[in-house]
This record gives sequence, structure tokens and C-alpha cells, in this order.
Amino acid sequence: MKRMTLILAALLGMTCMSVTAEQTTNDIMPDVTVRNVTMAHEGSHLAVNMDIDLARLRVESNRAVLLTPRLVNGPDSLDLPSIGIYGRRRYYYYVRNGEGSISGPGERICKASETPDSIDYFNYVDWADWMDGATLMLYRSDWGCCNEMLAMYEESLGRHSEAFFPQLVFITPEAEMMKSRSLSGSAFIDFPVDRTEIDPQYRRNAAELGKIKATIDSVRGDNDISIVSVWLKGYASPESSYDHNRELAMGRTASLKNHIRQLYHFADGVIVTDYEPEDWAGLRRYVEQSNIDHRAEILALIDSDMEPDAKEWKIKRTYPDEYRFLLQNCYPALRHTDYRIDYNIRSYSDVDEIKRILAEKPGNLNLNELYILSRAYEPGSAEFTDVFETAVRMFPSDETANLNAANAAIRRDDFATARKYLDKAGKSAEAIYARGALAVREGDYETARRYLGEAKALGLEQAGITLDELNERHK
Repeated sequence: MKRMTLILAALLGMTCMSVTAEQTTNDIMPDVTVRNVTMAHEGSHLAVNMDIDLARLRVESNRAVLLTPRLVNGPDSLDLPSIGIYGRRRYYYYVRNGEGSISGPGERICKASETPDSIDYFNYVDWADWMDGATLMLYRSDWGCCNEMLAMYEESLGRHSEAFFPQLVFITPEAEMMKSRSLSGSAFIDFPVDRTEIDPQYRRNAAELGKIKATIDSVRGDNDISIVSVWLKGYASPESSYDHNRELAMGRTASLKNHIRQLYHFADGVIVTDYEPEDWAGLRRYVEQSNIDHRAEILALIDSDMEPDAKEWKIKRTYPDEYRFLLQNCYPALRHTDYRIDYNIRSYSDVDEIKRILAEKPGNLNLNELYILSRAYEPGSAEFTDVFETAVRMFPSDETANLNAANAAIRRDDFATARKYLDKAGKSAEAIYARGALAVREGDYETARRYLGEAKALGLEQAGITLDELNERHK
């Protein structure tokens, strides 16, 4: 089977990582305190966040205070939007007289008397390579009338340094040529003794027939679905002769087929029937899970090579009490019809349509369609992660779904969840590489080297690249 792989970080932007600035609290200048400074590289952006405490700041009526964060790395720098706190006269001068603000568009303007004690400052900027290693500065400038700067203060809030985050290799799930699905169940339809005609009002037949109808209706009303077949298999219980039970199983299954044809008028060949004269497998399951006397001996008889009639008579004659118990408590459930509705679902390729189907009918989507949707979102975003979480919930045993969900968990440093998914991700080169990537993020570099070496030996090119980078950073 050809496996398509994609290093998603390279296609859609760098991986999401969060780096806390070196300092978390700064009394950087008169009456201004900065706490909880973080800089996080998220996809194609750098997110800058800090809490600025202004509770002690007082600004005279004819003055203004401007606070400007700035990223600096050698000759490169970038000013982030400023916060301007204006005394009463300066506020009216700039705002009421149409003078704008000191720093220009984007500035957050606060009237001194209405300034909150604390401001949660948050800003996204487009990522540039020079920002790796950049220092976040905060500048305070005090202004008087006539745009005269009276004082300037500056302080470093911390340095952004990229942690080693290996590129993650996601697998593109193979597109299904035909999305074939099925729904199945069992109906326990009662028939009078030795009769094969269905009476919908007999005992619980209305509810049991309703189960089959509800299953068919659940897909028949969807315009994106076409029913391929309705499969029915009837069973009888072992009492009476085998030949007689064969006639009952065949006749009762044929009656159910006619009942369904009258309801839906399916084309010839859609309803397919089968039968089992006596449900010995069901009897065995019941006995095995019970605590009846002589359980082992009865199971041995059920498993024997005796003819069905002889086997049933032997149980009845040898263990009459247990036989009566089974006749009353087990045999009625052996007279049942298994059913399966096989259907095809059309494919989806438009992202907006896939979004709608995910919200309304997620079961109509396959892994490839969910993957198409994931590429519409920023890596590391909540929407991006949710797509892979949805995929692994819908296909919990699929190795590709588990691998991609593990990668999404590694991206957000959710190591426990990543390990859970990797346990079911298989032994492909990509899965081994992901285990190495997880070990890198956890700081277990020896384990990482072992996994990356294995993935490289299996021919995964990215494993060699990541291994070289790991060895360079952590010699």
C-alpha cells in the first residue's frame, strides 16, 4: 500500500511553541509594573502577552505617558502597538481636536481618570526569522505640551529563544475509491408455534420490526447515501427436528423480506436472505457465560461432532433440569433475525462542504476528507487539533488516525495524550519518528536518537534531518 506523507510544518508554517520570557515581573520604571510576560511562536505569528499594572500611575492633566513594547535583535526591530495614558487636557487635545495620538494608528488610548488598574496586553505579529533570539523591550516616554518629550525609560522584559521542535510528519490517509459502510443489528420477531407469517401486532413484534425500519430510515433519508443491500439472516432454536427448523428459518426469513419489500419497494436483488436452522453458536455463548450446573459437560456436547438432533436430545435426556432452564431462558432469544444495511456514501472534496458535513453528519466523512479539512486551518490552532481528535474518535483503531492525532498532541505539548495515541499508531517509519519527536520534546535525547535512527534506517528522510539537528544542538 502506498503511503503518502506530508511534513505539515513545512507546508503550513512552523510548529506551535510557547517560550516564556526570561523575566515574569518587572518594576521597570516609575509606577509601572509588568508581570507574566510570554512570547509564543504560533504558526506564522509571534504572540506577545503581558500584564501591565498601572494602579500607581498618575498622569497630570497636561501630560501623557506612552508605553511601547519593542522587539529588538541586532539591527532588526519592530514596535508593537502602544498604550497611551493621557491627562485630561492632553486627552481632549489629541482626541477632541482630531490630532489622533502620539504614536499613530493602532495605539490604545486611555483617559487617565478612566485607566484600569491593570491592562492585559496581547498582540499578534507576523513571524520573521530574526525574531528567534529577539529581546522584548518596553519603552516609557513622558510627554508635555507641544509634543515635547520630557523623559524616557526603557527596560528588557525577556528574550525569545526557540526551543528545538522537530518537524512533525503527518500521513495523508488514502482516499477510498468507494465509501462503503454498514449498519447491523438483531431483531427478535415472535411467531406463533410452527407458523412463518409475520403478525406486526403479535407480542413485541411492533418494536422489533421498528428497529429494522429505524435502521433503514437512518440512511435512506440522506441524499448523499445509496443503499446497496439489505441482508437478512434468520435463525431458529434447537428444539424440534433440524429439518423442521430449517423450514421455519427459511419461511420466517422470507416473510420478513416480504414485509420490508412492502414498506420500501426496493429493486429486485437489494434484499438478500440467508438462514441458520439452529443457532448453536448463540446457545454456546449463553451457556459459557452462565453459571448453570454441568456447564462444562453441556459445552462439550455443544462442541461435539454429533448430529444436531442427537446433540440436542443428549442434552435434554442427560441434563433435564438444565435443559428446561435453557428452554425457558435462552431458546426464545435464539429465534431471531440478524440484519445488515450496506450502503455507499458519496465523496466530498470542497472544504466548506466538509465543514458542514462534519457539523451535521460526521459519520459520512472518511479520514482523507477530514485530512483535507485540517489543511484549511493553522497548525496548532484549536480547529486544527479538533479535526484530528474527531478523526481518531470516529476511527479509534486506525493507525493513521492515531498517528496524526498523536502529532497534533505533540504540537501542543500534550505528552500524555500523544503517548496514548502512539500506542495504537503501529510500527511504520512515521510512527517510530513520532515517538522520537515526542522524546525530543520531553528532553529524553537518548531515546529520541534511538527512535530517529530506526526511522532513518527505514528510509524516512526527515528522520535523518532531525537526528542531525538534535546532535548539533545537544552534543
